Amino acid sequence: MNRLKDKYALITGGTSGIGLETARQFLAEGATVAITGRNTAALHAVQTELGGGVLLLKSDASNVIDQSQLAAKLTQNWPRLDIVYINAGDVTHQPIDEWDESSFDRVLSTNLKGPFFLLQSLLPLLANPASVILCGSASVHIGLPQSSVYAASKAGLLSLARTLSGEWAERGIRVNGLSPGPTQTPALQKLGLSGCEQEKLTEKIRQLVPIKRMGTPAELAHAAVFLASDESSFVVGTELRVDGGVTSL
Repeated sequence: MNRLKDKYALITGGTSGIGLETARQFLAEGATVAITGRNTAALHAVQTELGGGVLLLKSDASNVIDQSQLAAKLTQNWPRLDIVYINAGDVTHQPIDEWDESSFDRVLSTNLKGPFFLLQSLLPLLANPASVILCGSASVHIGLPQSSVYAASKAGLLSLARTLSGEWAERGIRVNGLSPGPTQTPALQKLGLSGCEQEKLTEKIRQLVPIKRMGTPAELAHAAVFLASDESSFVVGTELRVDGGVTSL
């Protein structure tokens, strides 16, 4: 406990799943937390669950203007920023022949362009030392069918973990990737499948994992706490894969 005491932490896409669980654990470890989301009702639900001490900020991760406005709001409310967890993402998967320019741009803007300009806007607020965590994906490493655009966007984000670490090393800012494997989150419920179809898909996903189960948001959040804390002070410009062995076995 208290591994994040007196630290200010921003989590993008923190209204459900991995982001929400990470917010819970950051709070339990003593951090002051801000969460972003696009949906006002979802933000209000988080406030009800986590209490009034969490700073809730409506922001669309794909909108560059929203990113500069988000940085400005944080600057107005906080003296510095110690932790950034870029968790918001668009997980659209579909065959390559079904993509059009608009949907391609939406995924790239949410998963790469928006995060890039958010980090640019946050730079004056980042403390020395600070930890930046970029949510990657096991899909980058395994050539999963129908993940072409999603995996490409996450590959770009993981590249930023290395290049920005090199660029910001003298500022004391560590940037690392955190890549989930198949994880049981509400995202599966947004595919419009019936209960039977969803269970079949879930079982198919389980079989991709060497240990034959999906991960949990809590397991990813534990890893995020480690990367956010001073315990990982010698972990720089790398990728932590929390994937049940998908990319290595």
